[in-house]
Amino acid sequence: MNRIFEALTAAFGPMGPVWVMGGLGLILIVAAAPMLMFRRNDPLEKLEREREAMRLAAASRSATANGAVRRRPESEGLRADSAKPGRLATLAPLFQPKDQEKIQGAREKLMQAGYRSRTAVQAFFVARVLGAALIGIGALAFALLRGTEVDVLSYSVIGGVAAGYALPSYWVTRRRAARQDEIGNGFPDALDMMLVCVEAGQSLDQALMRVSTEMQHAHPALAEEFEIVSVEMRAGKERAQVLRDFGNRAGVSDISSFVTVLIQSSQFGTSIAEALRVYASEMRDKRVMRAEEKANKLPTKLTLGTMFFTVPPLMIILIGPSLADIAKFLSGDQ
Repeated sequence: MNRIFEALTAAFGPMGPVWVMGGLGLILIVAAAPMLMFRRNDPLEKLEREREAMRLAAASRSATANGAVRRRPESEGLRADSAKPGRLATLAPLFQPKDQEKIQGAREKLMQAGYRSRTAVQAFFVARVLGAALIGIGALAFALLRGTEVDVLSYSVIGGVAAGYALPSYWVTRRRAARQDEIGNGFPDALDMMLVCVEAGQSLDQALMRVSTEMQHAHPALAEEFEIVSVEMRAGKERAQVLRDFGNRAGVSDISSFVTVLIQSSQFGTSIAEALRVYASEMRDKRVMRAEEKANKLPTKLTLGTMFFTVPPLMIILIGPSLADIAKFLSGDQ
């Protein structure tokens, strides 16, 4: 072993062993990636999918013949959508956690950030691991090209891996916060428009569709959420469950309270228009209060900026010459 290290050091320099180990690791990763991404399907799984497809087709023909509309369970929809496993479905079991609570929390966070596809959770976990690997390899290559020492090299690789692993979570968090701010800012206007539609004689479903159409340019995220609510209601889903799902997808406290108000109004038979009028007034007041809060914070932020960027240069200009003269006097130059 010592002879091997000495030979590598003599051939490639002091960092020769690290170069060789890094190259071997990269070759193994490149060689294993096609095997994982293009893995052959199990014939038994293919046969099971064909049987499930035949069963669903027979059930749909029977429901059509009887004149009834059969609603597929969520599990059947998942099996039908995943009939052809893609590359993400192949890689995801290797990287995503086994705890279902963590997967559900990641799915809810991604939905609040605007990522609703079925493969969003799988892509998130795969992106974390692949990002850590790629940025770690990039940091290793950059450190090797710079010819840094072993300690700095290890710190660079660890920092690159940590940054690549945390970057997808940071991006989703920022996207989620920006989307929630957009929804919260446009929600009072949506309530006012919804109140006008309801008082004009439209139903709640029609009002939601009208609001989603009118607010596509001003607040696209909120318009998309209202459109989803309207489509789910027209599809026959229970109104209370649709509204609860709307509150969970938005992740905004004001919308959660609004959902509670609508559900209670529907259960107790009170007027939806009156509930919308009261709640819209409260939302306008809260928006004004948020604006006033930001305006009150502005002088403090400006004061801190003034202290850090104005006072030090001013002190250097005023006291600098005197300090220079004192230093010369003490050193005996004068």
